[in-house]
Amino acid sequence: MSSTTYTKFLRFLREELALSADSIAIAQRSVEQTQGPLPMLLWQYGLINLHELDRIYDWLEEA
Repeated sequence: MSSTTYTKFLRFLREELALSADSIAIAQRSVEQTQGPLPMLLWQYGLINLHELDRIYDWLEEA
């Protein structure tokens, strides 16, 4: 994912899904350690529900 797309993705998480910067930061640190996909880690940590996970993957598909 390009840095521009990643920036837009983070904005989507904050503005559309109302995730806090702290929640995103926790998941990002985990991505660095486990190399897992950010959307799945957000879901595994209970920061988003399945509907929101689906919205994320829809957004990523269109990006």
